[in-house]
Amino acid sequence: MTRCIRRTAVLFLALLAALLVNAARIQVLDADSLDHNPANRRDTAARYSQQRGDILVDGRAVTGSRDSGQHLRYERTYRHGPLYAPVTGYASQTYGTTLLEDAEDPILSGTSPMLAPFPFWNDLTRGRRPGGSVATTVKASVQRAAYEGLAGRRGAVAAVEPFSGRILALVSSPSYDPGLLSGTGPGVTDAWTRLTGGSTQPMLDRAIRGTYPPGSTFKIVTAAAALDSGTVEDPDAPTDIAEPYVLPGTGTTLPNEAEGCDRASLAYAIRWSCNTVMAGLGVATGLDGMLDTVRKFGFNDAGIRIPSRVAASNFDTRMSDDELALSSIGQFDTRATPLQMAMVASAVANGGDLKYPYLVDRTLASDGSVVSRTGQRSYARAMKPLTAQRLRTMMIDTVEDGTGANAAIDGATVGGKTGTAQHGVDNTGTPYAWFIAWAQSGTSGRPAVAVAVVVEDAEADRADISGGGDAAPIARAVMEAALRDH
Repeated sequence: MTRCIRRTAVLFLALLAALLVNAARIQVLDADSLDHNPANRRDTAARYSQQRGDILVDGRAVTGSRDSGQHLRYERTYRHGPLYAPVTGYASQTYGTTLLEDAEDPILSGTSPMLAPFPFWNDLTRGRRPGGSVATTVKASVQRAAYEGLAGRRGAVAAVEPFSGRILALVSSPSYDPGLLSGTGPGVTDAWTRLTGGSTQPMLDRAIRGTYPPGSTFKIVTAAAALDSGTVEDPDAPTDIAEPYVLPGTGTTLPNEAEGCDRASLAYAIRWSCNTVMAGLGVATGLDGMLDTVRKFGFNDAGIRIPSRVAASNFDTRMSDDELALSSIGQFDTRATPLQMAMVASAVANGGDLKYPYLVDRTLASDGSVVSRTGQRSYARAMKPLTAQRLRTMMIDTVEDGTGANAAIDGATVGGKTGTAQHGVDNTGTPYAWFIAWAQSGTSGRPAVAVAVVVEDAEADRADISGGGDAAPIARAVMEAALRDH
């Protein structure tokens, strides 16, 4: 009898050990796969069981949380949703997260290890802390000036602080209300179908994800390459580029809308936007010289994060000379985001030192303590200081006595470059109106803002080559707001 009891006890101990081993396997070895199993709703329920941390502009929350009373309890809300949608993105219980809501999700949702009181705390407790906050670099007045300037027209604005890289505004138009996607149910599904199916693409963040032919605004990059490479030594001296200019290896003549471009100087070509001179200088500089410069400005870099992903701006690495000529005036396959072109203006304004753009100033725990700060850093030395000085002068002349007069601001030094980019089959589409600029207060020793504006549905006549009629006034309003806050 005693032997039978012992055997039974051993059997039960073995079964108990097997249960413990299996429990350990499930809780430790299989925990991660079970957590990410689509059928497991516990993590989703836990995610929405507490309020999400807020995104801040000028220290004020532009997001919030609403108690829905449902199983997924808290839904995201947005204050001035369309105004800040290109910054915040959306946090949807149905469609996930985008932009800052996605890039900073660990902080906002409370799962970041940086919010835990001790290392590995979250792993041990399998819990989450109250959501933290994300303080952006955006200035509310600058953002609103850009949004109201576009007034619902298709286009985008990006504004940065040249000496730091802080992004002051990101606006995409037309926009949408991210709150429409926050919850669950047929209303959210209908909103998603409407927003994603529209021809105006309101959910495309044109400021950092839309790429456009930059047109004549790209001539600033070509001018930097020509000066840095020594192709042009004296920007005020006549060039040997005659008008008409025939694209190399073809019988196609490149037109000028401006007058006086025959063998014009680089300075004149920038002020009045001579296609022939700038195309010829691009070819004379050569593909290698152009590539060296465009990469320093950020073109062809798919790794830029602000912390949201920025679409890569393109300058082809293999081209014939006729294609290089067109690319050097911002046509052919050359494409740029508005943020990229704001970086171009920023590098000129900041003496050639291009700062890495960033959108998050700091992250905060729920008690307001600082979790992390974004440090300023250089992206590249985009051009020589002397080249930047010369380009500053050319851009100032463009505003004071050229195609960019609509961007002038009393009491401030403003440099700019207009552009109208052709697109569509045989260039039949309505040209995109571009303007890039920077502004510096007369009492300040450094520039306050660099801005890029693109208007897709410009109202200007097709023959208006400046882009100054549609885009420059928007840039001026944005720069005025930045100067007031500087």
